[in-house]
Amino acid sequence: MPDPTTQSNYLQITSEHIALNWRLDFDFHIISGYVIHHLLVKEEHVEEVIFDTSDLTISDIEVAGQCAQFSIAAVREVMGAALHVKLPTGLKVGERIIVKISYKTSKSSGALQWLSKEHTHGKDFPYLYSQCQPIYARALVPIQDTTAAKFKYSATVVSKFPVLLSALRISPPVDGPAHDGKIVGEDFVTYTYDQPIPIPPYLIAIASGNVCYRTFPQYQDKQWKTGVWAEPGQLESAYWEFSEDTPRFLATAEALLTPYEYGVYDLLVLPPASLYGGMEHPCLTFLTPTVVTGDRTLVDVVIHEITHSWFGNGITHSEASHFWLNEGWTTYFERVVQEVLYSRAHRDFHYIIGAKPLHDSLMHYKDRTKYQRLVIDFDYGEDPDDAYSSVPYEKGANLLLYLERVLGGLDIFLPYMKDYAKTFLGKSITTHDWKSHLFDYYGRNGGEEKVKVLDGIDWNAWLYGEGLKLPVQMDYDLSMAKESYNLAKKWNGARSTDDVTALNFTEKDITGFDAYQIIVFLEHLQTFPQLPLQHVKRLGSLYRVAKTSNAELRFRFYEIALKDPASPSAKAFVTEVAKWIIGDDGTCIIKGRMKFCRPMFRAVTRVNQGIAVDAFKIAQERFHPIVRKMIEKDIGLTKQ
Repeated sequence: MPDPTTQSNYLQITSEHIALNWRLDFDFHIISGYVIHHLLVKEEHVEEVIFDTSDLTISDIEVAGQCAQFSIAAVREVMGAALHVKLPTGLKVGERIIVKISYKTSKSSGALQWLSKEHTHGKDFPYLYSQCQPIYARALVPIQDTTAAKFKYSATVVSKFPVLLSALRISPPVDGPAHDGKIVGEDFVTYTYDQPIPIPPYLIAIASGNVCYRTFPQYQDKQWKTGVWAEPGQLESAYWEFSEDTPRFLATAEALLTPYEYGVYDLLVLPPASLYGGMEHPCLTFLTPTVVTGDRTLVDVVIHEITHSWFGNGITHSEASHFWLNEGWTTYFERVVQEVLYSRAHRDFHYIIGAKPLHDSLMHYKDRTKYQRLVIDFDYGEDPDDAYSSVPYEKGANLLLYLERVLGGLDIFLPYMKDYAKTFLGKSITTHDWKSHLFDYYGRNGGEEKVKVLDGIDWNAWLYGEGLKLPVQMDYDLSMAKESYNLAKKWNGARSTDDVTALNFTEKDITGFDAYQIIVFLEHLQTFPQLPLQHVKRLGSLYRVAKTSNAELRFRFYEIALKDPASPSAKAFVTEVAKWIIGDDGTCIIKGRMKFCRPMFRAVTRVNQGIAVDAFKIAQERFHPIVRKMIEKDIGLTKQ
């Protein structure tokens, strides 16, 4: 079936390579320039090429070096405006043609966030970064915005600030002076990049600001290079946080699958308003600063982004209905890497951690149950962001874990995973493609016995089932969770005691816990009824989770505080939670990451919608456009 999120005619004619030529204007918040599409004709006598656009101003178009006729259709909600470009007559299958489009973005681009200097770490210079997933590349460049069609790209970008792209730096050299020795914020420098491996549109990425680089030490005899980009004041802390583990993570992943093919694996620590924990752009993973904790407790997020190099960037879902192929596979393999690096207990522990966000997501969609499925039948023009949740991650990972177990264990499943990667790297596939390969592989390598096992799986329940539970009860190694569970039960059992200072709780209760064990303790505590206010306050101060800079811990504490919207605890903490999201005066969104700000805004709304709306309005322009759109739905300003 054609991709329901694009208006382009990619099945008739497809971009093989795009060349970007941009100039960044930080004063007017626009990118201007042109894009050159190198197109392959796939259908006889195609008369036009149709590109997706959103909030772009098109000034001129050339086809094969000649001025071309074009028209822009009416804007469709979500989809944007289709750009129709007339082609020469008589084109035959296999022919190639070049289309050049001159254009500029708009201030309302859904792909770009322009930050003033006050909203950066250093507060000295402005900042720009993009987010094109799932269908916002069309707000950055006229393009066939579908994951079904991959392309290579090159770019030339002129800016007053250092420029990073999801590609290999050609010039100026990465190991040279920042901004090629010119004055940051005053002098224009031309940056050139090349991405020789085909990628889907959502992986085009740009960031520009006062950033500098430090390379990580070479790991063993690996040919790839790794390092970290950050604002000058963050560079040392970011380097310390990630330099020890990142090369080791990457080497472990490729040893289990196939060689890493992108040449460079760099990290970029973004300003606080960044919307995802990590975004897996080729050559350049974007990271939220919330994972820079000073103790390396959250560095495992890098494993997830590295794993996307195979699942998502390498093997890509053909359209939004099959998004779980990206995130389910990545989450599953991320935990395989954790088992290799640490232990089986560590691996299962992360499935335990993932159980609550999965349940919360399934509950969130109790009135829109099709979003509880792994494979979602999107209507034409439906917003895929409406289905973004933990479901494709956790339900998908559990399906793969279930398959591993019923097929004979990890030793039997790993060779299949490697074959899956070798078969589909560089391609865009559907769930049907994946499932067909699964049956074919085990038919060749397991015979009738393994095929019989696969035939016995309730595929309809896993792929299309709805409801609040997985199709199969999954059991995990609980050894790392037992102490967390016991401490939560102890707090629950003490709820009737009025004098909380007399309770037998001390700081030593969590001595020896790592951050994830504290997370499990806080999450398990949420499975019990709301604690009294004095207990919540004591819990927060005793274990220092009420004021911690570790966002993962503070987020879970606030979930406890606001569990029952009608409780004294919720009313006492609701304003504090709102301030935590936007900053005391709204000038800095300290938690622009959707994982935190959306559930917190929903929780605040359940307690007091007015507080949620007022807080959002103070800081709404500082949220990324994608986050802003979703929060407006979460707090009731727009319809779901």
